Amino acid sequence: MISKSQMLKGILEGCILALINDKPAYGYELSVLLGKKGLGTISEGSIYPVLLRLQKEKLIEGKMVRSSSGPSRKYYVLTDSGKQALTAFRREWNDLQNGVEKIFTESKEEKR
Repeated sequence: MISKSQMLKGILEGCILALINDKPAYGYELSVLLGKKGLGTISEGSIYPVLLRLQKEKLIEGKMVRSSSGPSRKYYVLTDSGKQALTAFRREWNDLQNGVEKIFTESKEEKR
């Protein structure tokens, strides 16, 4: 059986884009927000490679901001390309979600 963590790998990028679209955020903060939204514990070790890839693809930009409670933090914001990627992700996610829901609704296993 496929694990929750395997499923998350496919959607983590889109979820991170959506959270950053709501407000600029730094890596640890994103990890906490994802957990609060119900995705469970997602380690920073999973978050930072995604952030690096999104930055290389120019979908997000990072800006160092001083923190009054410790070292400077790198806050990420969406670029225009990132906003377009988020729109495309949402469209694809809705299509996929609708298809999966249809399969589950019509499944013989569900009707038992």
